[in-house]
Amino acid sequence: MRATAKAHTNIALIKYWGKRNEELILPTNSSLSVTLDGFYTETTVHFKEDLKRDIFTLNKEEITNIAYDRVTNYLDLFRNYANKQGVFAEVHSINKVPTAAGFASSASGFAALAAASAKALQLHLTDEELSRFTRQGSGSACRSIYGGFVEWEKGQRDDGMDSFAIQIAPQDHWDIRVAAVVLTAKEKDVSSRIGMKRTVDTSVFYDGWLESLPKDLQEIKEGIMACDFEKVGAIAEANCLKMHATTLGAYPPFTYWQDTTMTVMQTVQQLRKNNIPAYFTIDAGPNVKVLYLPEDEQRVLDKLQNTEGVSEVIVSKVGNGISYV
Repeated sequence: MRATAKAHTNIALIKYWGKRNEELILPTNSSLSVTLDGFYTETTVHFKEDLKRDIFTLNKEEITNIAYDRVTNYLDLFRNYANKQGVFAEVHSINKVPTAAGFASSASGFAALAAASAKALQLHLTDEELSRFTRQGSGSACRSIYGGFVEWEKGQRDDGMDSFAIQIAPQDHWDIRVAAVVLTAKEKDVSSRIGMKRTVDTSVFYDGWLESLPKDLQEIKEGIMACDFEKVGAIAEANCLKMHATTLGAYPPFTYWQDTTMTVMQTVQQLRKNNIPAYFTIDAGPNVKVLYLPEDEQRVLDKLQNTEGVSEVIVSKVGNGISYV
């Protein structure tokens, strides 16, 4: 009852921001992402009959408290499904994602944990079933089951059975690049979960955000299928700005941006003025991700690396889905 799985993180081009059910992690809107090859989590799960409790290490350090509880409660989903209640596991994860700094480390983390747990227990789940399980650990993680371009369908049912991710285009459909511009490795003042709930409950801009999403989603899918970079980039950038505007309309208001976040955004806008197509997107954190085409890589990287406040720029190509080690 042992397996090791590797999952890559993803960056949402159409953002997931809000839940209609907190316990099952059912979103208020559908979202769309691209899987990245540059950031990943590799997790080994070993269920053992003689263990008295779960053991969880992250980057070789034993984890306790809230993070431990989140993992052990998540493992219960698989134990219950496999009728293995009372069989505990050793979980060892190596995370190659800057944790809690806006790089969606939970996406690759829970996707790898789900895949390794399911294989260790020989559950033989379909990708759709695995995506549903993964969603219950971290919403965005359900998109990391697949490579390429992935849509998470919000679904309508109260039980969440129709809320899962599907691949809309494979890894080799389109060669675009994503530069992760690292500004800080500090943990966020407002976590994604808390910020999301505060926005849904209090933001005066939230209804407008939801109303705009179906059009964004439909048009960006058309752009991806046509490999229309300017269309995809413009929609992704505008969608990102709308999402972050909802946090300013929450009470109390908050933002994930720093001064350097704004500086990088302005750098990207300047690239476009110089006829270099590049677009930014930002998740719930200060760091910026920049979309660009392979032929413009050197010029984009030169500009980003020389921007004040940037500590590192990490390039990703379009990544693949779950793999087993």
